[in-house]
Amino acid sequence: MTPAHHQQIRDLMEGYFEGLHQADSAKLRRVFHPRLAYVCATEGEELYLDLDSYMTRVDGRDPAALRGQPRADRLLEIAFVGDRLARVTARMSLMGRSYTDLLTVIREGADWRIVAKVFVFSPQET
Repeated sequence: MTPAHHQQIRDLMEGYFEGLHQADSAKLRRVFHPRLAYVCATEGEELYLDLDSYMTRVDGRDPAALRGQPRADRLLEIAFVGDRLARVTARMSLMGRSYTDLLTVIREGADWRIVAKVFVFSPQET
């Protein structure tokens, strides 16, 4: 893939990380595909949501940014599978937990969107 494609995914991830840090569902709706599959794979915490159900949860959060907590996120990998599909691996700390996300990203026209978010979490490391 081209450097421009990599930059588009990095820009998408910046919106993702900032939207989560701000608990901003409007910002997150711009990075998620309308048919998002949200899956928590942590043993004993399994959860499957659609976009609207997930955004309702986000809207109920106390934003980390308003509590003065710095962003703690890292983009680990972008792996392209053709010109319309990519997998992104990311880590972040939020709400007292450390998360590892496996995100499936698709391109529709010029826009990349996260269509699947599958993740695990553990207590945040201090």
